Amino acid sequence: MTPMISKNEVIKEIDLIPKENLSEIYNFIRYFRIGLEKGKEKTTVDSLLSYAGSWQDMEEEVFDEYLSDIAKRRKQAFIKRRADEASTD
Repeated sequence: MTPMISKNEVIKEIDLIPKENLSEIYNFIRYFRIGLEKGKEKTTVDSLLSYAGSWQDMEEEVFDEYLSDIAKRRKQAFIKRRADEASTD
């Protein structure tokens, strides 16, 4: 069973997204929310596939930098999470 995630945790993750990629995240969240409002229980495979190729027109150098940044941020988040899990408040 997936643990419940708070809105603050989601916002923290969004804060780690580079500004130039926020429009993609916004579109995804908005599309998901609208689907929920329309009474859909789950996002369909077709709706998720609509995002396939989103970075297709991104220059190779920019895309490589983006992937490197993601790896760095994930590592930082993991280290922070491990430190939080080890703390005994």
